[in-house]
Amino acid sequence: MSEPTRWELERSAADSHAYVERFRDLERSGADLHGEARFVDAAVDRDSRILDAGCGTGRLAAELARRGHRVVGIDLDPVLTAEARTRAGIEVVLGDLTTVPLDPASFDAVVAAGNVLVFLAPGTEARVLRRWYDALRPGGRMIAGFATDRAYSPDDALRDLAAVGFVAVQRFSTWSLDPWRPDADWIVLDARRPGDDVGAGAAGESLIRTESERPRVPADRPPRP
Repeated sequence: MSEPTRWELERSAADSHAYVERFRDLERSGADLHGEARFVDAAVDRDSRILDAGCGTGRLAAELARRGHRVVGIDLDPVLTAEARTRAGIEVVLGDLTTVPLDPASFDAVVAAGNVLVFLAPGTEARVLRRWYDALRPGGRMIAGFATDRAYSPDDALRDLAAVGFVAVQRFSTWSLDPWRPDADWIVLDARRPGDDVGAGAAGESLIRTESERPRVPADRPPRP
């Protein structure tokens, strides 16, 4: 059985419903909610395979799909994944990031926006980073953003990224590429698995295999135009 995550320990179903409503209200208000998507879209090739780890309501995954990428989202919160499944163009899996099977070297990028790393179960962060490393193609990118005032700190993340084998880490204090400052309240980390440059792959079968869920998109779906 998986260790409870900080998200599960700190949040209730009511909190998750409130989270969904908050972002619905922000979207209806016309607020700019796509800073992460712009960052990721600029960092990867066209038609990239992207894992949105801790996808929440699917907001980022859906925007990346709209921009022409093939995106799979994973989240363990059933309220948030139910919301994510209302969005077009993405595959959404309900599961734990420490246990959901991932095909090796099958993604061009892994994105963990919105405090995903700091909401993992304590002590599992390096294990999850290793799983993401293994799921990336050589040259693939891992992009994560999180608050700097949590139990899992930026220094902890940099240590674990290096131990796993990630290289070329860049740091920013916002998704708008503001330079990193030690007193920043947010950090965006951009790291690579060593190897060739990221390249777009041909469309194929689902990139995630679980025993309880089948791919929501047929394995023989045609490539995107």
